Amino acid sequence: MAQNKNALIRYKTIDKCLQNKYRIWTLDDLIEACSDALYEYEGKETNVSKRTVQLDIQMMRSEKLGYNAPIEVYEKKYYRYADEDFSITDIPLTETDINVLTETVSMLKQFKDFSLFNDVSDILQRLEDKIYAEKTHTQPIIHLDKNENLKGLHFLDEIYQAIVKKVVLVITYKSFKSKEAQTFNFHPFILKEFNNRWFVVGKKKGSHPITNLALDRIIKIDYDFNTSFVEYEFNAEEYYKNVVGVTINDGMQPRVIQLWVDPYNAPYVITKPIHHTQRIIEQNEDGSVIISLFLIENFELERVILGFGESMEVLKPERLRQRIRFILENAVKKYN
Repeated sequence: MAQNKNALIRYKTIDKCLQNKYRIWTLDDLIEACSDALYEYEGKETNVSKRTVQLDIQMMRSEKLGYNAPIEVYEKKYYRYADEDFSITDIPLTETDINVLTETVSMLKQFKDFSLFNDVSDILQRLEDKIYAEKTHTQPIIHLDKNENLKGLHFLDEIYQAIVKKVVLVITYKSFKSKEAQTFNFHPFILKEFNNRWFVVGKKKGSHPITNLALDRIIKIDYDFNTSFVEYEFNAEEYYKNVVGVTINDGMQPRVIQLWVDPYNAPYVITKPIHHTQRIIEQNEDGSVIISLFLIENFELERVILGFGESMEVLKPERLRQRIRFILENAVKKYN
């Protein structure tokens, strides 16, 4: 691997470490993280020297690469960004960068009608819009809903690379229900996005059921190179075929769900189906509709139904109808 590529991997690794505000970083910690990252990419032991990382930090602080990273040392031992929101990935693109990206997008657009690009055509359009805005110093034409304070996104590439290379992760995780964080091994299969949140789907052990972890609840990620990765043929399309969201309750099977939708919201639900299994089974003269879904009941489906309030009614199954009724009755009590 070329030396300049090694340096970029180290810069990116140091940047990721200093973005993680949930732990403190000594120089030895950064050296270890860089060595692990190079091992991950090269597949062989690479002992990064103390001098190399010190020079990397000096280079990141300077204007030579355009980073101007505000790396500071506190208590004469620990490293951090003075600006907690800083990242070297947020620096503006150079004119050369923009020209290269423009040529790349132009080339990719020639293949946009191929089936391979069906799922990423919108990404290509957004990328073209972003490049145009950077080049012309204007506001983007395409505006996306985004949460600037969304946590855990810096783990995306790390988890992606672990999935590709079939590396067992050691995850420190604190769920919403837990009082304390837990650390465990995790075999990642896929990354999944739902409702502007990212999840990693996999198993803790080969004998354990498939589970998902929210990236915004992950505190720390390490690696276990001594444990064999669970070989499991995971088909995401099949697994989530009858699910809204990411939660699949053990033992639950998909069942027919019938919902009544009022005249005002019927056009919305028809043009933006709740799920691909949605079918219209009755259209009433007043404009209301009854739709049918074939789904596994879960938390996310309940949130969708509750989001429509009085505009939607569960007709079948009775268990789900009573569950929604129970939630709504308790909600009304809080206003009495």
